This record gives sequence, structure tokens and C-alpha cells, in this order.
Amino acid sequence: MIPITVVDVADAEPYVLEVLRSGVIAQGPMVKRFEDAFAKVAGVEHAVAVNSGTTALVASIEVLDLQPGDEVITSPFTFVATLNAILEAGASVRFADIRAEDFNIDPDAVSAAVGPRTKVLMPVHLYGQMADMTKLMPLATQHGLAVVEDSAQAVGATLDGKPAGSYGLGCFSLYATKNITTAEGGVITTNDAALADRLRVLRNQGMRARYQYEMAGHNYRLTDLHAAVGIPQLEKLPQITEARQRNAEALSKGLAGLPGLELPAVLPGRTHVWHQYTVRITEDAPMSRDEFSAKLLEKGVGNGVYYPKVAFDYDCYRDNPKITASLADVPVAAKVAQEVLSLPVHPKLTESDVDTIVETIREVLGA
Repeated sequence: MIPITVVDVADAEPYVLEVLRSGVIAQGPMVKRFEDAFAKVAGVEHAVAVNSGTTALVASIEVLDLQPGDEVITSPFTFVATLNAILEAGASVRFADIRAEDFNIDPDAVSAAVGPRTKVLMPVHLYGQMADMTKLMPLATQHGLAVVEDSAQAVGATLDGKPAGSYGLGCFSLYATKNITTAEGGVITTNDAALADRLRVLRNQGMRARYQYEMAGHNYRLTDLHAAVGIPQLEKLPQITEARQRNAEALSKGLAGLPGLELPAVLPGRTHVWHQYTVRITEDAPMSRDEFSAKLLEKGVGNGVYYPKVAFDYDCYRDNPKITASLADVPVAAKVAQEVLSLPVHPKLTESDVDTIVETIREVLGA
């Protein structure tokens, strides 16, 4: 089986041993070292490490001091953590549809969704390619909205040379399958020193110093052990990204022109870091998406559906008064969710693996 993802943290061993030998295994100097390195990658002055990408989103919303009833506009086509974080932070959610060409939130839909209680715009940089921030940022400025970037899948991605996480409060995930991992973890990036300071206090139970409480906080700390796993990956992020880009290019070349298979595109001015290589199985295909997925698995090609439904289309959200949404409002996202399929693109693929993936797909589709 060619897996959809492979976790490789072998280079972390000396860093982990350094932490173990130091005796400082909770948040300490290794976390600071990781934060400094991450800030450089994101092109910002401050990076605040936390214990997950979800808590990064929650904390970012909380430090914006929203009031009950205030709304966050975000994408319906995302991992459910985006929605859960907004609800956990006490805000209400309004969804704006996506564009099929990049799977990211549509600026025109955002403009139509802004209401009197809208306070935050949360674009999701899905699959490793940034949303159209050149259009979204003027909208945010026009309506006085704070910007929180869900950059969980986009570490190292850029738009016109400006990195993901450098437009507002950037929120990254360091989960095991991400391009950079600490097993569990997250990072918040910002150029706002005051917000960075509040985030550091918030993540530490609201303490500035021991038993000096300034706010009701959380335990959102990252440990030095986790940071030690991430540091060597940050050091080789360019090589990780280049390998993913090389594999994506080979897949696109080998799969071009197949009826019913729509390939992902890299839009002008953007770099794609290929957290996922996501195709669409359209109506012209000889089989459904789920049938196609099953046939690939039978032949040893791992794949995954990210995501089978829009984020709010589950029973547990249907009667939530803080969610303003219907499938009729997000027709592009609803359709795309029925068509998407992600293929292996990770750095551990060999040329032979990529050739096998291409040959298998062409065989399955009868090409």
C-alpha cells in the first residue's frame, strides 16, 4: 500500500535527548527556540506556540474580545476544528461559499455575508494554497473586521511573496500529518506585540508570572519535548516543500487529460505547499468518487476524502443557535464535498511510487 501520508521525525532524536537530559520537559527554552524559528518562516515578529491548531484558533478569537452575538465569517469547506474553535470561543458563525478553482473562501460570498454583528473574517488556506487575501484584506478593512487566518495546512505558503499567517493572526496546526509536526501542537503568528503578549498570558492559565493572574486563561502550553520534534523539520522545510511540489508536478503531468478527473491548480501569484493533492471526480467520470476511492485502495494506492460534507452538515450542529448556515447558501462547497479525493503527495514517495499512482489511476479510469 502506498500510504496517503507518512510521518518521519527521525531527525528529532538529538533534540529530544537534549530536552530529556536537561530535565526541562514542559514549556521552556526549546519552545522559545521553536517559536523564533517559526516566526522567521511566517515572516512575522511573534510566534506563540500552543498545544494544538484548534487552541490556536480559540485563543486568537478570545483575545479579540468579542461580545455575545458577534459573528465570525469562515469557509464551510474545512476540517470541523475551524467551526468548533469559533463555538468554543463563544462566537457565532456565518459561512461564505468557496470557489471551486482553489477550494478557498470566495471574496464575493464574504462581501455578501457581512452583517452588523460580523467582527472577524477567518479564511482557511486549504490543502496548502492560500485564500485570495488580495481581495479579502480590503474587505476586512472596509468593514472593520479582524482577520484570523486558519493556516493549519499552509505552513510556508505565500501569496505575492507574503507568507501565510502574516496578514492577521495566523493559526497553524502541528498535528502528526501536517507538513511540519510536533505530534500535537499549534502556533499563532502576529506582528502585533500587544496581542502576542496577551496570547502568552492566556495560554499559561492567565498568569504573567507565577500566581500573578491577569485574565481567566487556559493551559494551552506546548512542551519542550514537542518543540524538539518540530525544530529539525522547520530547518528542512524548504526541502520538504520542494519534494511535495515535485511530486505534485509529476502527478499533474501524468494525470492530465483524463475525462472526469479535474486536477488541482496553482493560481497566479501563489505558492502551493501541497499538504494535500486533491482532485475532483466529476460527473464525466465512469464511476462515483467513492467507487473510485475503493478501487484505488484495492490496488494499493492510499487516498482520503477531505472532506465528505461541509462542516456544519451534521446532526450535532443543526439546531445550534450560533450557526447561520444552510446547504442552499453554499452550493459550491456542497458539490465539491461530493467530488474531492486526495492522493499521496508526501516527501517519502519515490519516483516509482508516483508512477504507480499515475498508472493505477489511468487503469481504473480506463485510460
